[in-house]
Amino acid sequence: MNNDAENPYVVPENHEPITDKKAKGPNRRQFLGGVSGVAVAAATLGALGLEPLVGGKESVADASVVRYPADRRADESLRYRIETAKAEDITVPEQPDNGDSKRFTDFSGNFSKTLAHDALGVPNLAAYQSLILALTTGEFSDFQNIIVGTPTGGPNSKLISPPSALAFDLEGLDSHATVVPPAPSVASAQTAAEQVEHYWAALLRDVPFDDYPSNALAAKAVADMNSLSFLKSAKSIEYPFPVTSENLFRGQIFCGDGNVMGPYISQFMVQPTFMGVQSLSQQYKTFLPGTSNDFMTNPSVYQLIQDGGASGSLSFDTTFRYIRCGRDLAAYTHVDALYQAYLTAYLVLGTIGAPTNPGNPYVGSKTQKSGITFGTSDAPGTIAEMANRASKASTFHKWIVNLRLRPEEYGALVQARLTGTTPAPQAAAALHRDVLNSSALPIINSTYGSYLLPQAFPEGCPTFPCYPTGHGAVAGACITAIKFFYDGTQKIRPLLTAIGRDVVVPSDDGLTLNTYTGSDADSLDINGELSKLAYNISLGHGIHAGIHFRSSSFWSILLGEQVALRILRDRAKSYAEPFTITITKFDGTLAKISNEQSW
Repeated sequence: MNNDAENPYVVPENHEPITDKKAKGPNRRQFLGGVSGVAVAAATLGALGLEPLVGGKESVADASVVRYPADRRADESLRYRIETAKAEDITVPEQPDNGDSKRFTDFSGNFSKTLAHDALGVPNLAAYQSLILALTTGEFSDFQNIIVGTPTGGPNSKLISPPSALAFDLEGLDSHATVVPPAPSVASAQTAAEQVEHYWAALLRDVPFDDYPSNALAAKAVADMNSLSFLKSAKSIEYPFPVTSENLFRGQIFCGDGNVMGPYISQFMVQPTFMGVQSLSQQYKTFLPGTSNDFMTNPSVYQLIQDGGASGSLSFDTTFRYIRCGRDLAAYTHVDALYQAYLTAYLVLGTIGAPTNPGNPYVGSKTQKSGITFGTSDAPGTIAEMANRASKASTFHKWIVNLRLRPEEYGALVQARLTGTTPAPQAAAALHRDVLNSSALPIINSTYGSYLLPQAFPEGCPTFPCYPTGHGAVAGACITAIKFFYDGTQKIRPLLTAIGRDVVVPSDDGLTLNTYTGSDADSLDINGELSKLAYNISLGHGIHAGIHFRSSSFWSILLGEQVALRILRDRAKSYAEPFTITITKFDGTLAKISNEQSW
């Protein structure tokens, strides 16, 4: 990937510059002074509907303490807004899907949850066409007339805001100008490999990550994963390979990145911190272990939920614990605010005294320090802001371009194929042999009585498509914002030991934190642990909960980064302080955000 991988389309650089407006006659300050600044200012506030808010006409003074050219300020604000709009005036050609919607005319290869269904894995044709119609016209009335499986209402009977795919933003790339490749086909070796990974993750949900090297079932998962044709191919860039008990279910953006170093759980999810004076222990309310907390393994229950109903309820542990296994990660992502983990990471960085990004304009200043800009007011607000914008980009690709089915729906295709249900979904006949030959399937069937993918949540996946993930896109965007404020190249262990801490790993019962004794403890840096955090959340929601395929997480993280970089570059000119900040992207290359170039 190159240094501008956040968008392969080049923004034209030959825009006509906006010339400064030439004043004709007295300027605005002179005019105010000549005809009574009190009267004009009061009239202006009244026109804006602000006069009662500021206390009436008598509260308006002739001039501010520090004189400023109000007319020039207004012109410069307009110029900034127009030039930013021009920079984002990008037309990306219509992006292709993976072809599944044309190959499988019964739409069994696409997402269809909440719609009416004719059989296991087979959505009702009229229902699917009503969804496509609404997404095509964009008319809210058409969205209101989508044919759902439970029109009288049910826990899963409503699609999650499909019109959000059409929403606009006033900062950064338009969602339709963001770019990710088409989702892998339901018939591909890649999707088969990703589903095999899901089956093994479901079987290993309650095994602590640290116990994988000594766990017999984990050893079987490793052997099965290494036999998959996609993982052995040159196309596989998302998996650490060969798979080992140490890197099983770990993420990877590039070979050997921070995801495969140190403990499975990022230090940003286990190090205690504070929000002001509020203690954040990083111990969480988790699900109880056991197959009774696995759901949607019965075909009739599965179909009920696909049509909008619900069955089953979660059982919670009454003791708060540090995250130490897949089920714990699933519990975290079930109800998290999407930017929650990254706001917490920001707080941890403050707790351990992480240095700011070297490009911060206040570094080395003897008279100023950061605050409203580049500091404690700016950073958390920016992190939160990224979440909504990244989510809009994600929903565009989910609803408009790809409509990729969810892992639970793929599991229904496996069930239909191996048990011969009728009418048979067309996509079931096209499944790659790697999933059908997986050694996980006999264990799944003997444990649960079907080949459906066991879900960590009673409702299964959220009621919108799989690719790319909202959790992953938010992760990529929020973490990119963190890198803007902090020096991600810093090693993390010295920062911890300086305050009497160390790199830690949760105990098997999740009640204590133990010092990590791995030989790579000194190699962990902030960027690597942030990348690991992105995957902890995205794969926690995806692989460990059974919600998303790995490729959906991989590309969503890079999509979020793409969104954040454009927002940060748009915002650069809004700062009065001159700066040039460099960050290390997820792929290891560098990106620069600066306001020191001319328009």
